Amino acid sequence: MLAIEGGRQSKTGPLFNEIPDRIADVLFLAAAGYAVTWFSWAESLGWAAAVAAVLTAYVRVLGGSLGLEEHFSGPMAKPHRMAVLTTACLLSMIEVAYGYEGRVLAIALAVIAAGSIVTFARRTQLLARELTGQ
Repeated sequence: MLAIEGGRQSKTGPLFNEIPDRIADVLFLAAAGYAVTWFSWAESLGWAAAVAAVLTAYVRVLGGSLGLEEHFSGPMAKPHRMAVLTTACLLSMIEVAYGYEGRVLAIALAVIAAGSIVTFARRTQLLARELTGQ
C-alpha cells in the first residue's frame, strides 16, 4: 500500500501485499486460539477466525480478478481484525494479572470470526450486484 501511495508499485506488488497478509491472518488468529486455555475448543475458534479472515480477502480479490472494484468494506476488514486482536492482546496482559485465562482473547476471536463472516457475505452481495448490473 505504501508503494501505491508513493507511486512506486511494481507488477509483483500485489503478490507481496496479499501473501504476507494472509499468512499473518492465519498465524496470528490460529495462535490466539491456542493461547486461550479456559475451554477445550478454543483452538477451533482460532482456526475458524483465521479461515473467515482469509475468506474476506478471497472474495475481495476475486472481485478484482473479475474486473470489478475490490471492496475493502467491513465490518471486519484487515485493519478492524488487527485492531480487535491487538486490543485483546493488550487487555489480556491485565486479565492475566487477575488470574483469568484468555477470556478477552476468546471474545475477540468470536467477534473476529462472526464479523469476518458478515464481511464475507456483505462483499459477496456487493459483487453479485455488480455482476448482475443492479
